[in-house]
Amino acid sequence: MPSFLQIENISKSYGPKILFEHIGFNINEGDKIALIAPNGTGKTSLLRILAGTDSSDSGGRIIFLKDIRIAFLEQEYAFDPEATVWDQIITDSRKWTEHLDPEHLAEYELRIRQLLTSFGMSDWDRKMKTLSGGEVKRVAIIVMLACEADFYIMDEPTNHLDIDAIEFLENYLSHARCTLLMVTHDRYFLDSVANTVMEMDHGAVYIYKGNYQNYLEKRQERIDNYNAETDKVRNILRRELEWMHASPCARTGKAKYRKNAFYELKDRAEQVYRTNQLDLGEMGQAARLGTKIIDCKDLSFSYDGKYYLKDFTYKFQRYERVGIVGRNGVGKTTFINLLMDSLKPGDNGVVTGTIERGESLKIGLYRQSGMKFDEDQTVLETVNDTHLLNRFMFPHDMLNNRISKLSGGEKRRLYLLTVLMQQPNLLVMDEPTNDLDIVTLNVLEEYLKEFKGTLIIVSHDRHFLDRLVDHLFIFCGDGKVKDFVGSYSQYRDYIKDYEAEQKSKAREAERAQKAASAQSEPSVRKTDGPRKLSYKEQRELEQLDKDIAALNAEKAELESKMNGGVTDHSELQKLASRFSEVSGLLDEKEMRWLELSV
Repeated sequence: MPSFLQIENISKSYGPKILFEHIGFNINEGDKIALIAPNGTGKTSLLRILAGTDSSDSGGRIIFLKDIRIAFLEQEYAFDPEATVWDQIITDSRKWTEHLDPEHLAEYELRIRQLLTSFGMSDWDRKMKTLSGGEVKRVAIIVMLACEADFYIMDEPTNHLDIDAIEFLENYLSHARCTLLMVTHDRYFLDSVANTVMEMDHGAVYIYKGNYQNYLEKRQERIDNYNAETDKVRNILRRELEWMHASPCARTGKAKYRKNAFYELKDRAEQVYRTNQLDLGEMGQAARLGTKIIDCKDLSFSYDGKYYLKDFTYKFQRYERVGIVGRNGVGKTTFINLLMDSLKPGDNGVVTGTIERGESLKIGLYRQSGMKFDEDQTVLETVNDTHLLNRFMFPHDMLNNRISKLSGGEKRRLYLLTVLMQQPNLLVMDEPTNDLDIVTLNVLEEYLKEFKGTLIIVSHDRHFLDRLVDHLFIFCGDGKVKDFVGSYSQYRDYIKDYEAEQKSKAREAERAQKAASAQSEPSVRKTDGPRKLSYKEQRELEQLDKDIAALNAEKAELESKMNGGVTDHSELQKLASRFSEVSGLLDEKEMRWLELSV
């Protein structure tokens, strides 16, 4: 693939902290790159520089070898709270549409409508201020995808999205003919979309072709090789040290170049690859947990006549691990608020039923919007425990940094520390994976696997759910909650099988109905036996058998293509049009077949 973007000698600092310095790399057409680095090392800053919304401190060069269109998805989407969904999208699309003629503008608006439908946003007249965080994220993504850019730059595209939206975006990007650079913590999303992993590590950039697992293996090889080379240098250094000490009196007479080489060897020998990693190994045991956790009976919550939870009865058990999933806006966070006693009767809605909580409960609650730090305080003033801070990847040189200077991921990590240091026995986590880097997530998962308490997780991270929960509460809408025993991947497999079975049953019912309708029509045949077909009718019946088989095969193929992630909108329109045409032809020919064969 030809290179269409070259980055040379760019740097970025934040106050005294150097994020990256004098880095460079190429991006080739068709690359779909996942950028991986610890929180606070400048991932977002790098994306902004490439998108043109920030600049490099050291000058450097960003060279586009083609005239390409770039679309940038930032983590936070700026919008007019009083605008409708449609008006917001149209306003933010003007830079792409202002030069279009009426015909192409109509095509552009058709793409927007198709994306709104695909993302399950049918009410385009809602004001932006009424949307959930996940719905706002969908609007931002629709603005980005509608322009059909050559190069997408995406900062945490799956944050706040529900799993249906994540899977649609995943399918769209994996099939799209585009070039992509993204930061994501979603490992399933990364593996499905990316064909390259780019790592920023200790001020350098490393490129790995392949998926996340390949990256882990090749990265470890690189580290092992580096440390092996360090060992070799140390062996040489010992011999040089003996030479340096062999005749101290004649030290000034030793070759200057050899002495210089000795000190260079000494510097290199001291360089051992070290990775800062979250250490949760000694957070301590959870407080003793009694037999009673939380008992819900006939629990309901409604607002403006709409139910978000209806007649929910359940007894949470000791050491239970439950995941909570569902579309954006169906009531998952409301459910958590009810469990935590932070939503009371009369608070913006109607609560009925009962909740009883065990006396021994010590709750650790990690909320999506739970970070409430004094931005002017230092890290050490926020958590006055240097040992814990060091283990949570806040070294001594960061302890006097103000909270306002931390990255989003570093703030999340500090917030996580404030929750876990309480040693809870009931841990409730609402979207804990947002903004955390992948290395931190891996360590957090290992800790939660060994957690000696009850765990309730609201998450859209499929990998996180698969590793940690025993069963799922599926929020289906209209207050309905279903309990599914198994992992999230098992649930999705079950749903796909169920939907395929339902489609098959619907097709069979439709055919049976057509056959029954045809048989109930007045017969023009004689009552003394079936009418003998003419030679022409016999040939027609034979041809109908062939045509119906061919049309059924084509219909199945079209359906497979439409459900399989075709993302070119013109192609999708052609497929849909042909599907409708084939369905009509099939109806006509089946009816004629019945007329001739009955």
